[in-house]
Amino acid sequence: MRYILFNKPFGILSQFTDEGTGHPTLKRFIDVPGVYAAGRLDRDSEGLLLLTDDGSLIKRLTDPRHHIEKTYWVMVEGKPIQDKLNQLERGIQLKDYRALPAKVRLIPDPNLPQRPKPVTPHGPTSWIEIKLREGKKRQIRHMTAAVSLPTLRLVRVAIGPIQLGDLPPGKWRDLTQDEIRLLRG
Repeated sequence: MRYILFNKPFGILSQFTDEGTGHPTLKRFIDVPGVYAAGRLDRDSEGLLLLTDDGSLIKRLTDPRHHIEKTYWVMVEGKPIQDKLNQLERGIQLKDYRALPAKVRLIPDPNLPQRPKPVTPHGPTSWIEIKLREGKKRQIRHMTAAVSLPTLRLVRVAIGPIQLGDLPPGKWRDLTQDEIRLLRG
């Protein structure tokens, strides 16, 4: 079995084929046959992506019934007053579902590498940390928009106990045996 931690750069699809979109894919960075992403990050999101050929682990990491927490650092436009953070924590009604409660806190500006396409805010920005146990398509972007804090940059920094750490964007490494044991629970 193979277990890979990858720091997905901005603008890259979380799959190995572009399906005619013309967007760069994981194939540009990872030449390991038979591994697949355990969950996704949208093209505009960055950070930790786990890849493996272990189907049972993929199911465990992606099924919300297993309650694997994912941690994101989110640059938002605006000032996240406590009431807005509380709304995110309680869970937010989005168009077609109610987002589960999340752990949310204001954080200092993290030390992250520059992004190839710089963020261009129209006003003040802040960083918040959001920890989710589900992961619907563009969920964090929809959640922050619902409380008038549009997401400008989104970086996943942890999946359960596995941390992105200082792995540079576009680089990958194999998980350690200890990390694999932690993921399997």
